[in-house]
Amino acid sequence: MGGDGFEAIGEAVTGGAIARAAEPGAGEGGHTHESACLNCNTPLVGPHCHQCGQAAHVHRTVGAWWHDLAHGVLHLDGKIWRTLPMLSWRPGDLTRRYIAGERARFVSPLALFLFSVFLMFAVFSAFGPGLSPDPSGVQRGLAEEVKVEEAAIAKLQTQRAEAAKGGKPTSALDERLKTARQELDLVRTMNERGLVKGASVRISDDLPAWLRKPMEKAGQNPALFLYKLQSSAYKFSWALIPISLPFVWLLFLHRRRYRQSFKAYDHLVFVTYSIAFMSLALIAMMLLRWIGVGTVLLAFAAMIIPPVHMYRQLRGAYALSRPSALWRAFVLVNMTGIAMSFFLMLLVGLGVLG
Repeated sequence: MGGDGFEAIGEAVTGGAIARAAEPGAGEGGHTHESACLNCNTPLVGPHCHQCGQAAHVHRTVGAWWHDLAHGVLHLDGKIWRTLPMLSWRPGDLTRRYIAGERARFVSPLALFLFSVFLMFAVFSAFGPGLSPDPSGVQRGLAEEVKVEEAAIAKLQTQRAEAAKGGKPTSALDERLKTARQELDLVRTMNERGLVKGASVRISDDLPAWLRKPMEKAGQNPALFLYKLQSSAYKFSWALIPISLPFVWLLFLHRRRYRQSFKAYDHLVFVTYSIAFMSLALIAMMLLRWIGVGTVLLAFAAMIIPPVHMYRQLRGAYALSRPSALWRAFVLVNMTGIAMSFFLMLLVGLGVLG
């Protein structure tokens, strides 16, 4: 896997660590036997201190350290083996039971979401489809891109020097300089990896200026655009949750019973578990593609699995009838495309894909 592989492993470790922070009590055990908490010295009456919450037993062996690493990165404990099968086939039951208060039995939706998203982009970096270089255009295209980025940095440096000389704040310019340097590093990375500029694509003048500019860049250099999307989107993946929440809420707006019974938090649990599953499903498809499973079969699975999963989760979580869950799943599948469009627009607006 080379450098990409090590980078992907790093992403997975990062995701596991963040998920660990969201779900700190999972998978803790030990090899020592204390009568008092080693953190606050409170007498122990169970596997955890009732005063500060620290585990009663701590690890002090190399083998235990690797055990903790496996738990922290892969979240391998009893919770995950209870959560994943239910998330896959009985997502509605999982959502309903978690909302009802069965928290200790399952991995929380946020912890599962964090880990699955980081793992998805790590696997994509390691095993995802590459882009073929065009030797005739690679030097010319990337050289032009480097010149543009260097000119932008030089202009910002001049503006910052003038602002500092006049005693004006420079924090905004410093942030823009940081972003510009990242852009330059990204282009140079593209050069090292052999990704190229493509043919120019005509963008409609009807598009607003803030959207037209990045779309023109995407058409001129689709490889760079895709690379930015791959390397940056996971940082903002959390935004998919608040973006998707209103769409789920709208599904039940006309039913008073659901407006009164289900709060925003309940819909958040539904959305977060759903996105976590879709991320894990995409990981599975990428790995299957890597081992040689046919594209037609994977495309068929990609069309069937999301709506079936949404139907089962809706029906189980909200106790819907079959027809009621069916039409809502159909609408939700289409709303997913709109939510993803909003997500891409957010990335453009933040300058990530600009």
